[in-house]
Amino acid sequence: MNNTFKKRKKTNLKYIFKNPPVIIGLLIVTIVFLLAFFPTLFTKYNPNALSPSEVLKHPSKLHLFGTDNFGRDVFARVIWGTRVDLQLGIFSMIIPLIAGSFIGLITGYYGKWIDMLFMRILDITMAFPFTVLVITIMSILGQGIKNVYFAIWIIGWMVFARLVRAEVIIIKNSEYIQAARIAGFNDRKIIFRHILPNAISPAVVYATSYIVICMLTGASMSFLGLGVEPPTPEWGALMSEGRSYIQIAPWMTIYPGIFLAATGIGFSLLGDGITDFLRTKGR
Repeated sequence: MNNTFKKRKKTNLKYIFKNPPVIIGLLIVTIVFLLAFFPTLFTKYNPNALSPSEVLKHPSKLHLFGTDNFGRDVFARVIWGTRVDLQLGIFSMIIPLIAGSFIGLITGYYGKWIDMLFMRILDITMAFPFTVLVITIMSILGQGIKNVYFAIWIIGWMVFARLVRAEVIIIKNSEYIQAARIAGFNDRKIIFRHILPNAISPAVVYATSYIVICMLTGASMSFLGLGVEPPTPEWGALMSEGRSYIQIAPWMTIYPGIFLAATGIGFSLLGDGITDFLRTKGR
């Protein structure tokens, strides 16, 4: 057993080191987490500290990303914004993953009218773009990061439910599930012990990409003035603040945009790597 474990570990490491995109994605994601958890290691400035004498200063050794229209250090605001955006991405993903997986399990396993009801709801709702639905809900709930979470949670579970449901429909007719029924296992044990571990993989893989979707959605809401409230540093809000100064202080918009794009690329590369690894492992 120890030899088998060691072989699997070596195979996993070989896959990682032989795939540059996975290494790049893992490196970017690691840096993002470091910035989010230890921002004071990278900047000495308070992100909300006003300095009227240093308004709209160009990038320099003193202020790496320059200053904004209130004299605040843009680098500090971008670094501290990492925590807000990463939190947005992860927390907005967890609830839909759990709720969607549970609904997909139940509807896929029992089928019949409960499956038809939920699938019709999904078909109608998913006919509209995700961002449009979030904006609609935000317009009802009002501004604030908590409302961004609620808006994404209300919509986000649907994709996870579909992914898990599709796997459950295939798995529930397999031989080992039939054997479990013959052995007298109840539905709860079959669903959560035998079906869930095998049906959850696509949802977990998609969760990596969904983090990016949530981060972009949160940034979009802040950019439109529906997300985080000033003076909280958040990448979308920073880009929105920089719009009025794009010609004289482009750094206010460029640097938050670069960080948002790089983080999205990092999680996407990591998600693609996980997908390829599971596909290869399954062959």
